[in-house]
Amino acid sequence: MIFTETKLAGAYVIDLEKRGDSRGFFARSFCQDEFERHGLISKVVQTNVSLSKHQGTLRGMHYQESPYAETKLVRCTQGAIYDVIVDIRPESPTYRQWIGVELTSSNHRMLFVPQHFAHGFITLVDDCEVTYQVSQVYHPGSERGLRYNDPALGIIWPQEVKVISDKDASWPDMNI
Repeated sequence: MIFTETKLAGAYVIDLEKRGDSRGFFARSFCQDEFERHGLISKVVQTNVSLSKHQGTLRGMHYQESPYAETKLVRCTQGAIYDVIVDIRPESPTYRQWIGVELTSSNHRMLFVPQHFAHGFITLVDDCEVTYQVSQVYHPGSERGLRYNDPALGIIWPQEVKVISDKDASWPDMNI
């Protein structure tokens, strides 16, 4: 695996190191030892899958509060998404900053989302499936979110939001 740290400390884009031949390729998409060598939480306790039927579907911006704060390893296994994370660690020099990464089934790219980051994505095509490996079990009482179009964050989405849940549309502006 090829780990590239983003401008947000602790957040990584991870590309597969493919070994190819006439059949296609083989690659590892997770290795506990490699994650630990990069100082990343390697514990996986749950794997989630979402399917979004329509282009322009936005899911997010989600996070869980401590003690249920989670890391996520996100990969688009079908289709294409624009994945966004926001640093919500008040002590961080990149507090309130965000990055966006295109994850597709053809680029096989993954995004490692550290604890205390809000996470969301918009689908770039119809029928997108996204897999998340997470370090904590989902705890409904600790779930929080930020509004995807909060002017204080200034996230630039690559296309119009066409489908969003009432819950995701009503998250508050960032005031933490």
